[in-house]
Amino acid sequence: KFSSFFGQLISEELDPEQTGFIAVENFTSLAEQHELQLDPSKLDMLLALVQSDQRGHVCYQELIELLSSKRSSSFRRAIANGRRTLQREILLDETGLGVYKRFVRYVAYEILPCETDRRWYFHQSRLCPPPVFMAIITIVQIVVFMCYGVRLNKWVLQTYQPDFMKSPLVYHPGHRAQVWRFFSYMFMHVGLEQLGFNALLQLMIGVPLEMVHGILRISLLYMAGVVAGSLTVSITDMRAPVVGGSGGVYALCSAHLANVVMNWAGMKCPYKLLRMILALVCMSSEVGRAVWLRFSPPLPSSGPQPSFMAHLSGAVVGISMGLLILRSYEESLHKQCSWWVLVFSFITFLLFAIFWNIFAYELLGVQIPPPP
Repeated sequence: KFSSFFGQLISEELDPEQTGFIAVENFTSLAEQHELQLDPSKLDMLLALVQSDQRGHVCYQELIELLSSKRSSSFRRAIANGRRTLQREILLDETGLGVYKRFVRYVAYEILPCETDRRWYFHQSRLCPPPVFMAIITIVQIVVFMCYGVRLNKWVLQTYQPDFMKSPLVYHPGHRAQVWRFFSYMFMHVGLEQLGFNALLQLMIGVPLEMVHGILRISLLYMAGVVAGSLTVSITDMRAPVVGGSGGVYALCSAHLANVVMNWAGMKCPYKLLRMILALVCMSSEVGRAVWLRFSPPLPSSGPQPSFMAHLSGAVVGISMGLLILRSYEESLHKQCSWWVLVFSFITFLLFAIFWNIFAYELLGVQIPPPP
C-alpha cells in the first residue's frame, strides 16, 4: 500500500518530471508533516538516508528498498552516513513498557552493539514468528536423552553402554554411509552434564540471537556448526564416533562472543567482562572434559569414545560465518562478497569431506572399530 501511495506522490508532487529522484527538501517536508505512517525508527532511517545524500536528492528505488525489504543495502548506508541526524534518545529512557517490550529491550542490549540498531529492532519486533527453532531443538534433545536414560537406566557416561552406540542417531565411522547420522548425532548426549550445558547455552544465547536475527540465519549457523563438526571428526579423528549438539552450540557462542569483543565499546550488556570470562572458562572446561573422555576414559569401553573435534570446528564456523551473520543485522547477506567467499569455502570443505570419506579410509588403511 505504501509503495503505490508513494509512487503516486512521486508522479504528482515529488517527482513531476519522472526522473526517479526526489529532492531532499521535498521528502523531508513530507515526512515531517507525518503523512507517512511509519514507526519512529524507520522514519528516522528514511530521514537519515535522504539527508545524507550530498547531491541534494535521493533515488526513489533506495527508499522503496528500505521500506519493502528490511535487509537492504540502504539500511547500513543510512546508519553510516546519517548517524548525526538521528534522534539521541535511548531505549533505557522508555517508560511505561509492558513485560514483553521490556524483554525485547533487554534482548536488544544483549545482542546489538549500536543504539540505532537497538531502537530499530525494538520498534519492529513482533511476537510472530516466535523463536521456535532453538526451543524445538532443545526439547527434542531432552526427550531423546530421557528416553535413552530410562532405557539404559544410566544418566551419565551413557556412551559406555553398548546399546547406546546402537542408536541410529549416533555418528559412527562404521556407519558413515548413512548420511543422516552427520546431522542426527546432535540429539544424543554423553550424559546429563553435557546435555545441561548445551541446553543452557542454546536457551540463553540461541533464543535471543534467533529473536534478533531470525530463524533462518540462526538455524543456518547452528546446522552449519553441526555438519562441520561431524565432517571434521570424520577427517581428523577417523576412528571416533560423535554425539551431542556441541558443534552447533559452539558456533552460536563463539559468534556471539567474537561479536561482543569486536564491538566492545558499543555493547551495553551489564557485567560483560565478567560474563565473557565465565563463558570462556565454561566452554574451555567442556572441551577439556571431552578431551579427557576421548583419551583417558574412566571406564572400560568396547571402542573409542566420542571425539572433541566437533567443539573446535563449531567454534571456527562461529568465528567465520557466524560473525558475518551477526554483524549483518538487517542487511542482505547475498549482496556481500565476503558471504559468497564463506559459502564457497564451506562447499569446498564439504566436497573434500565427501571425497575423504569415500576413499581415504581404505587408502590409509584405517582400522575402524566394528559398528555396533
